[in-house]
Amino acid sequence: MQAYISTVSSWMLPVIIGTVLVLGYFKRVPIYNTFIDGAKGGFGTAIRLIPHLIAMMVAVQVFRASGALDILLRLLAPLLHILHIPADVAPLGMLRPISGQGALAFMIDIFQKKGPDSWVGQLASTMQASTDTTLYIITVYFGSVGIQNFRYALKVGLLADLASVLGSVFAVWLLMGPLPK
Repeated sequence: MQAYISTVSSWMLPVIIGTVLVLGYFKRVPIYNTFIDGAKGGFGTAIRLIPHLIAMMVAVQVFRASGALDILLRLLAPLLHILHIPADVAPLGMLRPISGQGALAFMIDIFQKKGPDSWVGQLASTMQASTDTTLYIITVYFGSVGIQNFRYALKVGLLADLASVLGSVFAVWLLMGPLPK
């Protein structure tokens, strides 16, 4: 069964591309010219996104390097204790909406210190998989189409990330029991 799934997945992309090419041919679409036009549009979008991406990356680095993350974690320590969120995982939950790479670095650090099969490792994995990089999404997608008023989308996205973090804690608690002392 595993070999069958591997074979199907390795042929999936060529089949999709082939289907698009055949359908385009029968519908008399100028395939090459359409591809070139799409590439030109993608290049323009990439150029428009660069300032937004640089601004976001600088903001993330300033937030981490300035010590603001550590101060925020100390302020939130009582709330984290009430919610049963270990201090090791809290930075991952806070950075994931801002930076996928920063959150991934924290998760790898947790794996190295506690192990991927530990309660905290399972929580980090669940949290990493259930949350999203909300600020990156807003930067890229809203920036690419020129939307500047995104305050409601930001609120809803961050609220969804908070719900995902809390849901991750609950799911791991259900599956593995309470956090071992």
